[in-house]
Amino acid sequence: MKDKIIGFFTDIVKEMKKVTWPKREELKESTMVVIITSVIFAAFVYAVDKVINEGLKVIF
Repeated sequence: MKDKIIGFFTDIVKEMKKVTWPKREELKESTMVVIITSVIFAAFVYAVDKVINEGLKVIF
């Protein structure tokens, strides 16, 4: 059991050495894409909510 645990963590270290981490600029660009996409999606959901709300006010 102890050998399996040690082997598991050894494999984790080996795999982490293979990871290519993003550069600072790539990280900034990706973050901006996520923020902009989130704002657009939030605005879309807000608009749909308002339309449905007004439609329900007319019905009731």
